[in-house]
Amino acid sequence: MARVPGAEVELRLMRRGAEFSMMLGPNELMNSRLSGSEEALATLACRRLEAVKRPHLLIGGLGMGFTLRAALAVLGPEARITVAELVPAVIAWARGPMADVFGDSLDDPRTEIREADVADVIQAHASAFDAVLLDVDNGPEGLIRKANDALYDAKGLKAVRRALRPGGVLAVWSSGPHPAFAKRLRDAGFEVNEVNVRATTKRSGARHVIWFATKPEGGR
Repeated sequence: MARVPGAEVELRLMRRGAEFSMMLGPNELMNSRLSGSEEALATLACRRLEAVKRPHLLIGGLGMGFTLRAALAVLGPEARITVAELVPAVIAWARGPMADVFGDSLDDPRTEIREADVADVIQAHASAFDAVLLDVDNGPEGLIRKANDALYDAKGLKAVRRALRPGGVLAVWSSGPHPAFAKRLRDAGFEVNEVNVRATTKRSGARHVIWFATKPEGGR
């Protein structure tokens, strides 16, 4: 079990054979068999960065490493990926019981794992990232901790826009649609594309939503 700062419920890692599940109280946050939409978060975001020679990505939330591994698989050797993970136990699980799931992704020279709140990392950097990938909580409406909502409000989106380089991309994973959030992205000055993806790599299973919000070239 792990205590999540600012949350009243503990995070638990469950295992059945080779399958892992992260639970927050009675809610399953992620399962090692269902990686399709998290992988799409990375691959579709990286596709938008093909013209960038040395892309620097910030990933909010390590989770089970789906997004990190997918990004490493498609990015070149000069890319950099910073992963901000708030809960120390999640990093420990990645290096411990889930080591086989993560493979060599944590030791890849392009990877930097930071035990930090991604909101703090965003606030501390200006024009530093070519993409910010947020797989934090359940999407724009916080399930784990209410403090996560600040990532997705008008002030939080303004901070992300400031942390992105011109032409940079904010990619946000969500368990479901959220029309008000899409409007909020546009109001923050982003060009927005909303994509529906499956939870599995097959054409079945639950549909999740990813928003790709681009900071215009020449934007501040």
